[in-house]
Amino acid sequence: MTNTYGDWLKEQRKAAGLTQQQLADAAVMTRSHISHIEAGRRVPSQEDARRLDRSLNTGNVLSSFLPQDDSAVADHFEAARQLEQQAAIIREFALSYMPGIFQTERYMRAVLSVAFPPWSDEESDRIVVTRLERSKILTNPVTPVVWALLDEAVLRRPVGGPDVMAEQIMHVVRLVESRRVRAHVLPLGLGAHPLLHSMATLMWFEDQPPVAYTEGLHMGQVHDSPALVERFQGAYDLALSDALPLKESLALMRATAKEYGHHD
Repeated sequence: MTNTYGDWLKEQRKAAGLTQQQLADAAVMTRSHISHIEAGRRVPSQEDARRLDRSLNTGNVLSSFLPQDDSAVADHFEAARQLEQQAAIIREFALSYMPGIFQTERYMRAVLSVAFPPWSDEESDRIVVTRLERSKILTNPVTPVVWALLDEAVLRRPVGGPDVMAEQIMHVVRLVESRRVRAHVLPLGLGAHPLLHSMATLMWFEDQPPVAYTEGLHMGQVHDSPALVERFQGAYDLALSDALPLKESLALMRATAKEYGHHD
């Protein structure tokens, strides 16, 4: 989004004599959310824009002139995508595919190629661009802190063929070796484990409670109930305790990439 909308919000807030925190409290939002909107990094939801209008007595200006978010994600993932960009800590569990922020472009396209109903080339291009934009959070050398827990099936399923898989796995290996992320593998020989039912993402923030996100075929949900999030965290920790240590996980990923044809 251009920053005209964010600049106008900032002007109206200051004209009302409010700090970001005071506006956030009045609009039932977080201060970081307000900050992201003013800086042009986020597009508020329609409901957020209505609350901002009410808090600033601006009629329906903020909700009527809401800019369009050009990102291409499934509707059920939009809330999780926005939270992902604000998170201080992210813990991913992948059951079938590599987590989106780790995916290489060729791996993404291989995943999209089997969607039903099929995506057009234009739609696929937009999704790839959006997913690559999401992965830019890893260009920051420190924040967010990212852990990935990968079911070994993610490594063994030849998405896109051997060459694509070798490239994808080595991309994760390099992220781990650079100390940007941690990745642990849950070996197939383990059998059942507490996260076997679906993929899951846990996110922590500096100024709001943690959330969990789970996803299945054509559906996904952000969970913010403290009791439920705590259960997800417990399941993640239990599964992590059964995963291979970091060095052994790296060795398995390297060996798997070599089986796919990668050579150092």
